[in-house]
Amino acid sequence: MVAGDLQFETVAETIGIIKARGSRGLAIELDVTSNESVADAVRRAVSEFGRLDGLVNNAGVCRMGSALEARTEDRDIQHAVNVEGLYSCCQLAVRQMMEQESGGAIVNIASEAGKVGYPNSAFYNATKAAVISLTRTMAQEWSGAGINVNAVCPGGVNTAMLYSVAQWRAEKDGCDVDELYSQMTPGLMDRHIEPLEVGRVVAFLLSAHALIIRGQSINVDGNATPY
Repeated sequence: MVAGDLQFETVAETIGIIKARGSRGLAIELDVTSNESVADAVRRAVSEFGRLDGLVNNAGVCRMGSALEARTEDRDIQHAVNVEGLYSCCQLAVRQMMEQESGGAIVNIASEAGKVGYPNSAFYNATKAAVISLTRTMAQEWSGAGINVNAVCPGGVNTAMLYSVAQWRAEKDGCDVDELYSQMTPGLMDRHIEPLEVGRVVAFLLSAHALIIRGQSINVDGNATPY
């Protein structure tokens, strides 16, 4: 497994856990907004493992603010990471997979926000809707090469990003952030979803068991999204 992130320490810790459990892993400092950085990550992955079989696009940025007052720099960074960065990773990974002539799988991390849309995050909603649309098109175009593409749409996941949304809302509304965060749970659950639970769905979609699932954006949000 190869893990890449702007914060190298984070992925180094993850890979350390994987190695401690007897598996191979490589941590990479990765900036998805840089084609050179992404290309280097692909090269290093192939150099370490001999091939590239799967890709998970998990990098994401959320900047809160009303649609009327959204700042240009906030729109730009969300588009650069959530859409262009994901697209670049897919392109470069798929070129490697096609060169290998052995197929592969891609899972894009979208969001329930790309289907429902929430106030004060219009551009984030739009970028995740773009991920859903890209996933459908990529699945159609690359299936002939044996590359399966799907997305997951999480919601109510216990992450730093969700907590930052709670902080923004709490400051805006003048309420307690921890109390607000405790209420930001999925529709049919009384707790947050844990990242590991989303990861299990992602792992399934990367596997050969998911070959009949193609171009889908699967909700992993405890029924918060109705479709």
